Amino acid sequence: MPIDLRSDTVTKPTPAMRQAMAAAEVGDDERDGDPTTRRLEERVAAFLGKVAALFFPSGGMANQAAVWVFAPRGTEVLVDAGAHIVEGEIAGIAALSGAQILPVTRDGAMTADDLRRGIRTPSRYSPAASLVCVENTHNGAGGKITPVGELRAIQRVAAEHGLPVHLDGARLWNASVASGISLAEFADCADTVMVAFSKGLGAPVGAALAGPRRVVDKAWTARKLFGGAMRQSGVLAAAALYALDHHIDRLDDDHRNARTLARMLDGIGGVAVVPPDTNIVMIDLPAGRRVSPIARAATERGVLISEWTPTRIRLVTHLDASADDVRCAAEILAGLLAAPFAPALA
Repeated sequence: MPIDLRSDTVTKPTPAMRQAMAAAEVGDDERDGDPTTRRLEERVAAFLGKVAALFFPSGGMANQAAVWVFAPRGTEVLVDAGAHIVEGEIAGIAALSGAQILPVTRDGAMTADDLRRGIRTPSRYSPAASLVCVENTHNGAGGKITPVGELRAIQRVAAEHGLPVHLDGARLWNASVASGISLAEFADCADTVMVAFSKGLGAPVGAALAGPRRVVDKAWTARKLFGGAMRQSGVLAAAALYALDHHIDRLDDDHRNARTLARMLDGIGGVAVVPPDTNIVMIDLPAGRRVSPIARAATERGVLISEWTPTRIRLVTHLDASADDVRCAAEILAGLLAAPFAPALA
């Protein structure tokens, strides 16, 4: 089996998780409510300190539902340019909500100063702002954690302009474990929060959107509109519940393995590694080198990596990559990065 470091979404359900799924109590979520899904929603709302939560098939759908609730057609959503909601959701804001994005950064996670500079002065010639979206941890920035103090500053700037804040917290579990800050404290910095179960927590599918009851009720309509209504969803919710019970504390292992990768690869062949906060390691190649031939050579040697850009490698540690796997992968990659010609110029 190859060592797959392309993403933490590649994890397989553990045998115990599969047993929990098989034994799940289920009902029709669309009609009477699925009991296991309801337990998951109540659990997530409590974790995040919110009144209510709603189970979604994916984090992308949950993000887009939040936008649909808050952003009327013809308005604009303020984001950072590298956010997943911009880069990874195929213009969903435009297609599903009829709103546009207004990037307020060029690189990295949003700051309060970025937001303050980016909000347009109200004008009849400009679209009105409707929503601020932040991401924590920030995927494109290398799994970086935005501190609570910065999130609160963003929230204050948004409030000055009467804008709600949505937090894409797909990997908020990682931020909490790595920082020691509770999920609820992070979530208190936003009106709505999305968390995913299919990344670091190792569930096969699913996410949740949490917030005020009226917002979550309206998000139910968005989920229905987007084709996300489910029936016996408890089979999936059971996997997420199992993950909440068994896979949060072990995220420390992934963070430790990411630091191992960074330590073993930084400087090899002139590369620069972005120091990881959590489980994502970004590696920038020196001038004249490209990721594609390195990725092909790594695959031939049993290591799968992500070509984030033509000159940036992304590696993600996860439940199915042990410490030994990570060290083995690092040794293979170190050899490829150190090679002066092949595969760099192949």
